[in-house]
Amino acid sequence: MPATDRTIDVEALIAGGALVGFSLAIALARAGLAVAVVDREVPRVAAGDGFDGRASAIAWGSRQVLAGIGVWERVDALAAPIREIRVSDGDSPLFLHYDHREIGEHPLGAIVENRHLRRALHATLAATPGATLLAPAAIASLEPAAGGVRAALADGGAIRAPLAIACDGRRSALREAAGIRTLEWSYPQTGIVTSIRHELPHGGIAHERFLPAGPFAVLPLIDGEDGTHRSSIVWTEREALAPAMLALDDAAFAAEMQARFGDALGRIEVAGPRWAYPLALLQAERYVAPRLALAGDAAHAIHPIAGQGLNLGLRDVAALAECIVDAARLGLDIGAGDVLARYERWRRVDNLLLMAATDGLNRLFSNEVAPVKLARDLGLAAVDALAPLKRFFMRHAMGVVGDLPRLARGLPL
Repeated sequence: MPATDRTIDVEALIAGGALVGFSLAIALARAGLAVAVVDREVPRVAAGDGFDGRASAIAWGSRQVLAGIGVWERVDALAAPIREIRVSDGDSPLFLHYDHREIGEHPLGAIVENRHLRRALHATLAATPGATLLAPAAIASLEPAAGGVRAALADGGAIRAPLAIACDGRRSALREAAGIRTLEWSYPQTGIVTSIRHELPHGGIAHERFLPAGPFAVLPLIDGEDGTHRSSIVWTEREALAPAMLALDDAAFAAEMQARFGDALGRIEVAGPRWAYPLALLQAERYVAPRLALAGDAAHAIHPIAGQGLNLGLRDVAALAECIVDAARLGLDIGAGDVLARYERWRRVDNLLLMAATDGLNRLFSNEVAPVKLARDLGLAAVDALAPLKRFFMRHAMGVVGDLPRLARGLPL
């Protein structure tokens, strides 16, 4: 709906839609709260094929979150299950192999193209009573008001709520306006994303091959309508070299991918447009301020080396929604400091640990010093040989380790 010059009263105001903001809005509205989402993007454009070329690795715990808010049923048929993960270091014969059969019947996760996720979220939000989408729209200012905040919209409208939630990305305007500082740096790397067709079926296997420039991931997608086998490529390349790679014609670009990955899937062909994304790390010094909470990329952004960025955001969604809904059911102020502090304690350590792990792995595997390379190859082989340790890492990759919110455990909010 378009914004107007009237003031809307809701219980939660969410700045920014996308995957995390819409998921949180749906979770809260399904629990009975009135929610308004203010998003800059035109909905039909944001849900189009050309808006976001990435595919997301959805861990099992994140799948539980999406199922619990009624979104997964819309993308289940479009999701390729991850049955195995193979991690290798260049051409080394030593590797790490995860197989879902070693820990249970569920797949480790699934790969879903972001365009499908966006459409599912838009459709679910539109069908959820209590959720209002104002788009395209922007928040011009956010000021304290009696018992909450008042957001002035760029077109003259306004929204009042006890709580505002920033899901507006790495360059979050609400975070900056609240004076929350960040620790951040840019990697000298570019993420190149595209989809490929290949001769042989992928068998539900996700590959991550570490190369000197960074990880090269091949992620299984569902077959095309014509039966062709498809995968998504996330190719981390040196920032200085990426433009030359992107400028290649399809045949030369496919040859470069083939040289990096090999012939495990047979002959490779480019099957879609190419996108390039700068890679950076970001961690907000605080996740909350008076009447404000940060979630998703507004709070943290990590290297895509393990494909965990969206999973962290969805765990934010599950934890924040639980804190808010629990307070609301007790008749408490959902924007109170103790409610927000509970959310920050719950999520900050998990996010910090994964930030450190992904940054460390990227630096470790981009190092070609011979003793370092030998040590990391032996480390991969050692984890692969130690069944209890490997099972723990598999469960961690599935997002089912630690103090999990109800939604991530498959329980209703």
